[in-house]
Amino acid sequence: MSRIDEMIQELCPEGVAFAHLADVAITVPGLTGKTKADFSDGNARFASYRNIFTNPSLNLESPDFVKVGPGERQNSVRKGDILITGSSESLDEVGMSSVVATEPGEPIYLNSFCFILRLNDPQQLLPGFSKHLFRSESIRKQIRGTASGVTRINISKPRFMKIRIPVPPIDVQREIVRVLDQFTQLEAELEAELEAELEARRRQYEHYRHDLLMSDDAEHGHARLDELFDLRAGKFIAASEIVPDPDTEHPVPCFGGSSCLRV
Repeated sequence: MSRIDEMIQELCPEGVAFAHLADVAITVPGLTGKTKADFSDGNARFASYRNIFTNPSLNLESPDFVKVGPGERQNSVRKGDILITGSSESLDEVGMSSVVATEPGEPIYLNSFCFILRLNDPQQLLPGFSKHLFRSESIRKQIRGTASGVTRINISKPRFMKIRIPVPPIDVQREIVRVLDQFTQLEAELEAELEAELEARRRQYEHYRHDLLMSDDAEHGHARLDELFDLRAGKFIAASEIVPDPDTEHPVPCFGGSSCLRV
């Protein structure tokens, strides 16, 4: 029995509680009333679609800015918010999540193609737990079930809020986060090592290819193409001269055209 199983038996012997999102959270929209020009030379940071899609934990220092005027009422993100991409060109990629893991040091707004899932009680789910939970296949499957469309796939918020999530005790959440973060770190280290190995092999291949093919020493001399090949013109064959293959009743391809190089 794992440590997590032991904790569940101890802290919630009747099983982990589940809840619909509508019972534990609300949705908050992103930026409104903005044009393309507002995203040039902006004065306030915002969470872009790419930032959310790429990062399970939001990059709070991503260089994406928008113009927000004094006194303008826009929704900024808070620690614990789960940011959701509301649309996509692919069903498999719709509804990707990114969690605000720490309190932002400055206002960060949300782009209009996404929305905030904000917990009624921020202490109910650890940000680290939400980070893993909303990218797990069981929740991703439910999220895909809330989307529809043909050329553009969009999430239905009413259906989205019917998604059912587990809400284990905080100590259990903390242990789950510890284990999954360790696996994530290990995976990242293995990927980095593999990329380094592949790059080393590529460089090795490039070195030997150059050494074997481009050597200038006496043992590995060079020759001109006219010393190795005989260049002749081929014969032009009209379509009427192509003989059908009796087995297939299709024309036999001809490789004797006027651009043949004979060795």
